[in-house]
Amino acid sequence: MRRYPRSVVWLILAIFMGMATSAAQEPLTLRQAVQQALKQNPDADVARAGMQDAKAGVALARTQFLPQVNFTEDMSRGNDPVYVFGNKLRQQRFTAADLDLNALNRPEPVGNFATRISGGWMAFDSFRTQKMIRSAELMHSSAVDSAKAVDQKIVFDVVQAYQEVLYAERKVAVAQHELETAQSLFGSVDDRVKAGLAVESDRISAQVNEAAMKQALIAAHGELDLAWARLRLAMGAPELAQSKVQAIEAREFPENSLEQDLQTAAKTRPDLAAMGKAQSAQGLAVSAAKVSYGPRVNAYGNWEDDRGVDSGGNNWVAGVQVNIDILPFSKRAQLARETAAKVRVDAQVNAYQQQVRLQVSQAHIQRATAKQSLDTAEAAIDQANESLRILTNRYNAGLATITELLRGEDAERQAQANYWRAVYGNAVAYAGTLFTTGTLTPEAAEELQ
Repeated sequence: MRRYPRSVVWLILAIFMGMATSAAQEPLTLRQAVQQALKQNPDADVARAGMQDAKAGVALARTQFLPQVNFTEDMSRGNDPVYVFGNKLRQQRFTAADLDLNALNRPEPVGNFATRISGGWMAFDSFRTQKMIRSAELMHSSAVDSAKAVDQKIVFDVVQAYQEVLYAERKVAVAQHELETAQSLFGSVDDRVKAGLAVESDRISAQVNEAAMKQALIAAHGELDLAWARLRLAMGAPELAQSKVQAIEAREFPENSLEQDLQTAAKTRPDLAAMGKAQSAQGLAVSAAKVSYGPRVNAYGNWEDDRGVDSGGNNWVAGVQVNIDILPFSKRAQLARETAAKVRVDAQVNAYQQQVRLQVSQAHIQRATAKQSLDTAEAAIDQANESLRILTNRYNAGLATITELLRGEDAERQAQANYWRAVYGNAVAYAGTLFTTGTLTPEAAEELQ
């Protein structure tokens, strides 16, 4: 084998290590966070389990149309007169001697091996089963819509947590910059004090300001850690390592009127659709309880093979049974119960529809407020920067006090914090509008970045 110089080997290793490090440091995008959350968040697992449960309910309701068949293998022995008499008849070995009174009253023990196949089929139940099947299908469809609503809630939670991380990162960057500025200011003031151009109180004020900026940086790092904890929870990834996230820049999003948003929510919100289908399912349950008063027709059949020690016989029975409940007390109670449940569901749907209107209205107002805040913050940050520049020049020229300069720095820092809060608040408000109108799909969330 060809040997390469050691320097070449180390160079290749360094390149691969650099590639691995670069891959490890790739920023987490909002799309990746949403996709991972939809796979790992426990709420999504609960919703999928609910869908499977409702699907099984449909299959269970349909089994009422299927025939029931049972197989039984029985071994018995005894001297009970009725048992002996019946088994000899079924085994087809009954003789005239078995009619002797002594043999009838005190028979010898008889053994029997019986093989039975029996079955039944519900032929007609006044259409109750059809209604219950349709009700179960509606509940399954409702569970599917509920799962979609859960997915949208997960997406919204991820968007909020992701924005919190971005804002916390900005606060750390601002706090770091302010600390560096405070350190530079302290050095400048210290030089001016030594040169006799400023008083000792200016240096103390600058030193206190530097300490305050250190505290602000510590607090910002704490907020960043907390934001990452919330993002991990939203993603269902408790072991997710803290890294950088891909920034979301300030931008304008499409706008609709409140009436348009309300109409969209009424048509597309999956939770509203789920409740509507559950309401229809409960209506069918009431209808099924009403028709349960009607007649039932059942078909049944039985085949049996009975054997003794050396011989045996078989027989069969088939028939149709019509059943009418003359005293349907339990059915009346069931109908009253289903009717009360229908009234409750109707009230819940009505209340939820009003709640949805309120949610959409709140989201619409919050979005308008967030947009105005962003416009104001953009203008304020420019003014704060210009004001701080003027104050710095005036202080260096001896025309302003250290208090005025520190106050200007506070205003500039607050303006930056307000700006980034407005940037991310604007994105979250837009996501909130999509969520309350039922259109916050993973694809729609990608438009935020």
